[in-house]
Amino acid sequence: MADQCMPGWILAALFGLSAIYYLVTKKKEQRANKDLLEARSESVNSIATTSGECRSSNVSDVDVIIVGAGVAGAALAHTLGKDGRQVHVIERDLTEPDRIVGELLQPGGYLKLIELGLEDCVEKIDAQRVFGYALFKDGKHTRLSYPLEKFHSDVAGRSFHNGRFIQRMRDKAGSLPNVQLEQGTVISLLEDKGTIRGVQYKTKDGLELKAFAPLTIVCDGCFSNLRRSLCNPNVDVPSCFVGMVLENCQLPCANHGHVILGDPSPILMYPISSTEVRCLVDVPGQKVPSISSGEMAKYLKTVVAPQLPPEVYDAFLAAVDKGHIRTMPNRSMPAAPYPTPGALLMGDAFNMRHPLTGGGMTVALSDIVVLRNLLRPLRNLNDAPTLCKYLESFYTLRKPVASTINTLAGALYKVFCASPDLAMKEMRQACFDYLSLGGVFSAGPVSLLSGLNPRPLSLVAHFFAVAIYGVGRLLLPFPSPKRVWIGARLISGASGIIFPIIRAEGVRQMFFPATVPAYYRAPPVK
Repeated sequence: MADQCMPGWILAALFGLSAIYYLVTKKKEQRANKDLLEARSESVNSIATTSGECRSSNVSDVDVIIVGAGVAGAALAHTLGKDGRQVHVIERDLTEPDRIVGELLQPGGYLKLIELGLEDCVEKIDAQRVFGYALFKDGKHTRLSYPLEKFHSDVAGRSFHNGRFIQRMRDKAGSLPNVQLEQGTVISLLEDKGTIRGVQYKTKDGLELKAFAPLTIVCDGCFSNLRRSLCNPNVDVPSCFVGMVLENCQLPCANHGHVILGDPSPILMYPISSTEVRCLVDVPGQKVPSISSGEMAKYLKTVVAPQLPPEVYDAFLAAVDKGHIRTMPNRSMPAAPYPTPGALLMGDAFNMRHPLTGGGMTVALSDIVVLRNLLRPLRNLNDAPTLCKYLESFYTLRKPVASTINTLAGALYKVFCASPDLAMKEMRQACFDYLSLGGVFSAGPVSLLSGLNPRPLSLVAHFFAVAIYGVGRLLLPFPSPKRVWIGARLISGASGIIFPIIRAEGVRQMFFPATVPAYYRAPPVK
């Protein structure tokens, strides 16, 4: 009986330590928040461009201005337009994007797509159904299936060309008579007495214009030049992706994403059309070998290729020889918004996580569902005080889902990277073996990764279950001083990975979302 209770006692102790850690740092966070609010005020004032020309707060061109028409912006424009809002979308470039990320939508994200009425946007773009992951390490592999038994047969992940998906959503949003899509570059936000009133932008023809609305939503992506006025952008770049397309390649596990636990870091592969496979090689740090000098091709052939499954080896070398190699920095940024009347951040402009788990679009679509439900009871967005209260609730309501996916992405990336540290080597192997057990041991973590069960407590429980599993393997059948030391280091390393990420995400709102104001608890208007 004592052995069965031991994991529970360990988890209880860990939760107790995390609570003490939170209380000790609470005062420091309050001081930091005060400094951030002062910085926000300075930042907003510095970009104010009204010059006495800002119109009255109750005179607006539209209900909502959306800056950016990527996945978040286009989906949001359609959603708010369908609810009867007058929406003006300003996008820097309305031609089809060409990116090497944002190509895998998890099943949880697909469910949100259905909820928003956008599921047909993955049709007619040669999108591929994805049913789970195949995990490879040292010549062994295990298949991890999404727990889809309780869902309709159409529910699965989807992988596709990012640009095709975005164009389908733009077309659907633009088909609504109350949604205007315009190509232009937003220069700044227009502020009047602490409230954002709209934007100043330059049209495709070079004209500088101003547009006004009671609500401005900034969705201009990971390279956002407006986020500094609305949040504290603490951006981390842990690695870069090197992307290629493998043609006519047969993956070992059809209709699955593939994760190779390589050295020094993971390699991803998944289909993006019926004839193409996306390959993303993670390179730690912010510098990658030079493509123009041939260093990159040499690195891919000599370091990466030998670690790949034999089924994809030839296609990988052919892609390297073809030379269409692209790179993309992998950014991570916790959501740290300034409460700003009249404005809101969404998408990668607001919150980013390592793209290893493909959770970005799921977070964005989940945020849109939350915002839609919040705004539905408000027919008049010009009621600034009420609108501001509802928007503040958005940050609380989104936390459990977004923070679970964000924390998992950051933690898995650190565990999946190769390390000379013996404890981290054991943690990496324990994670692979734990997932290979199947049953609840794989279904739980995969349901988190897929966005089907984004529950913070479940994430923490499974993460430390992996650590305890690793310690148990070290100590059985006969512990030695060295193994005990490594086991202690393993638990310490696991805590050092997950607790800083949780703290950055916000402990209170992540685990205790019951602080939502009473006015939102009424059922949303359908």
